[in-house]
Amino acid sequence: MAYNKFLMIAIVALFLPTISMATTYMVGDSSGWTINFDYQAWAKDKVFYVGDKLVFQYPQGVHNVFKVNGTAFQNCTIPPANQALTSGNDTILLATPGRKWYICGVANHCSAYGQKLAITVQYSYGWAPAPAPSSIPTTPATPTEPWAPAPAPSSRWAPAPYPPSVPTTPATPAEPWAPAPAPSAPWEPPTEPWAPAPTPSAPWEPPTEPWAPAPAPSSPWAPAPSSPSVPSTPTKPWAPVPSPYPWY
Repeated sequence: MAYNKFLMIAIVALFLPTISMATTYMVGDSSGWTINFDYQAWAKDKVFYVGDKLVFQYPQGVHNVFKVNGTAFQNCTIPPANQALTSGNDTILLATPGRKWYICGVANHCSAYGQKLAITVQYSYGWAPAPAPSSIPTTPATPTEPWAPAPAPSSRWAPAPYPPSVPTTPATPAEPWAPAPAPSAPWEPPTEPWAPAPTPSAPWEPPTEPWAPAPAPSSPWAPAPSSPSVPSTPTKPWAPVPSPYPWY
């Protein structure tokens, strides 16, 4: 119980200085929120903390207040009208640390007459956020298009040496008109070694005269005459042939 009381006292003691030290700033002091006033010079010597307040005072209907970002502040881009503060006595609580930007959205009060304010809000306990790095103009990298070729590698590439060419005979493609291969001869059983060779046929010779009878084939098997014939003296065709036996 005593611990809880001590904790509550510690929390109050921690935040009480912050609450009591909150400051309300009248923007532009006695000039208020108007044109042809250097608001950057007005804010230069001031330190804004979380919990402080800004009060914009101006004739109602003559000016207004827009809270914008850095780009809109630089270009004096006017947000939609429903985001404007138009009461003529607008109070803004600085609830978070960081950069804050405000402009007037009436006519060209921002662009032509410099009616805009930029400040930096710090933590109440002195823990100021790290300063933003100074902007260094850099050339943005061009995004790679889907069709863009990949960048060449830094190392120099050398093609691999070609192997020695070996002449080869290209295969001749089969032409559609090429003749089909000859069919293989039907199989025949081999000739037995003991089978007699066929007798060669005698060459054919045409007959000498169309009317001459063909010569009678010689008969190799005809028997020889039993006794030699004695040639006789040719006689007249009507003479009888002498007998081969002299004893008759």
